[in-house]
Amino acid sequence: MRKNWTGYVFISPWLAGFLIFTAIPFLVSIYLSFTRYDVVSPPVWVGLANYRKLAYGDPLFWKSLWITFKYALVAVPTGIAAGVGLALLLNLDIRGISIYRTVFYIPSIVPVVATSVVFIWILNPQIGLVNGILRHFGIIGPAWLMDTKWAFWSLVGMSLWAVGGSMIIYLAGLKDIPVSLYEAAIIDGAGPWQRTRHVTLPMITPVIFFNLIMGVIGAFQYFTQAYVMTLGGPDDSTHFYALYLFNRAWRYLDMGYASAMAWILFIVVMFFTLLIFRTHKRWVHYGQ
Repeated sequence: MRKNWTGYVFISPWLAGFLIFTAIPFLVSIYLSFTRYDVVSPPVWVGLANYRKLAYGDPLFWKSLWITFKYALVAVPTGIAAGVGLALLLNLDIRGISIYRTVFYIPSIVPVVATSVVFIWILNPQIGLVNGILRHFGIIGPAWLMDTKWAFWSLVGMSLWAVGGSMIIYLAGLKDIPVSLYEAAIIDGAGPWQRTRHVTLPMITPVIFFNLIMGVIGAFQYFTQAYVMTLGGPDDSTHFYALYLFNRAWRYLDMGYASAMAWILFIVVMFFTLLIFRTHKRWVHYGQ
C-alpha cells in the first residue's frame, strides 16, 4: 500500500494537470453548452437553444461540418495509401536507405505553423514554386489558396507533406512480418505483387487500422493550416469545423454556443470511431 502511495505522489503533478486542464473543463463544457456565456457575464441557462440554432438556424455549421467530413473522406485514405507506398519503397535493402528514411521523416517533425507559412509562399500564384514550375511547361497555374475551386484541394495536397510520420509506423509494421511467410509464398510461386497483396498488406492491417483511427480523429480537428493559410476563405471554402468553433469561442466570445459545437464534434468523432471499430474484424488480421 505504501508503494502505491509513493507512485501516486510521483504522478500527482500529471494528475493535477489532467484534472485542472482536461477533466474539469470537459465536464464544465457540458453545462456551458446549455447556456449563453460570453466570458464577461455569468452564464445564462437557455436549455437546448444552442443545439436548436445549430440544427436549424446556422447554415455555416452544416457547411463547415460537410467541408471537414469531405476532408476526412479524401485526405485520410490518401495519406494511408501514400504512407504505405512510401514505407514499401523505404523497406527495400539498398545502399543509403537510412538517409532516405530520414529525409522523408523530417517534414513530419517541422512545426505545423512553419510548414503552413512555407506553403503560403510555395502556392503563391505570382512568385510561388508550383506555378513557377508550371510556367516552364506553358501552363498558367491557378491562385491556389485564393480560388474557391482549388483552396480545399491545396490543403488536401499539403497534408501529404507530413506523411513521413505514419510512414515510420508502417515501416515498423513491415519489419515485424516474419520472413518465413515470404519464403513460403515464394515456394508456392507467388510473385512480388502477389506477395504484397496476400502477405504484406494483410499483415500490416493492424497498423493501418491504428493510423486510420488517428487520421479520422485528426481530420475532424483540422485547424492550424486553415487558420494560418486561408482563415476559412475564400468564400468559406476552407471553413473547417474546428476553425468555426474557434471563431465562435474566441472571436465572438460565444462560449456557450462553442461548447455545444464541441460536443457535437465529440459525438461525430465517436460515431465514426465506433463505426470503424465495428468493421475492423472483417479486414484486420492479427494472427501470423
